[in-house]
Amino acid sequence: MTDHRPGVEAARADTPRFSPLYRQIKGLITRGLQAGEWKPGEPIPSETELAARFGVSQGTVRKAVDELAAENLLVRRQGRGTFVATHHEERTQFRFLRLRPDDGGPPGRMESRILECRRLRAPVEIARALGLRGGETVVFIRRLLSFEQRPTVLDDIWLPGALFRGLSAERLGASVGPLYGLFESEFGVRMIRAAEQLRAVAADREVATLLGVAPGSPLLQAERVTYTYQDRPVEVRRGRYVTDSFHYRSALG
Repeated sequence: MTDHRPGVEAARADTPRFSPLYRQIKGLITRGLQAGEWKPGEPIPSETELAARFGVSQGTVRKAVDELAAENLLVRRQGRGTFVATHHEERTQFRFLRLRPDDGGPPGRMESRILECRRLRAPVEIARALGLRGGETVVFIRRLLSFEQRPTVLDDIWLPGALFRGLSAERLGASVGPLYGLFESEFGVRMIRAAEQLRAVAADREVATLLGVAPGSPLLQAERVTYTYQDRPVEVRRGRYVTDSFHYRSALG
């Protein structure tokens, strides 16, 4: 007997048959998020409404929404419903910044200073990581993060030029809030997940001057590729961290 439930049949057209039904519903909701049907910060329909829309049980929808919430794409709010996650929320602003003070307290007051923003031809390794063709343009940003007026993180960031047309130092300087919030609200690019590689490095003279440490000082370097929907890479970031009073925290399992 053929299943003609709305939406599910379309999902099965490009989904392996062994995929559980709730995973298919999760995929359909994710497509709605990607298409901008529900904007960051806005509520999505109730589980009852989604169940009727897709022709499945409410429990199936709930399981799909639970996974999306666990992946920080959706946020459940008690008594209010389920909302599209946004990088402007305080609870998610530091989701990708894993640096924590050794004393266990909050990071303290953070200041972000844009040192450089320019367009250039993508270096070979950056183009490869972003899935760009040789010679395509990227936006390069260098940013210094300070905690309690102490320089702590120096970020070098590369973004696909085609996705970030109009991004400039002036626009960055006028923005209030996290960079990912700016990318989300003004360029429609939402950072979903990131993969990082960590290594110990010695500060060269330029980096040491910017971070206020002696040349050759040990730093933690995090090389990150950040992805949006459909695992599309949209950012390469190289961060150098001063860790004499901070540590990098990652929860496993």
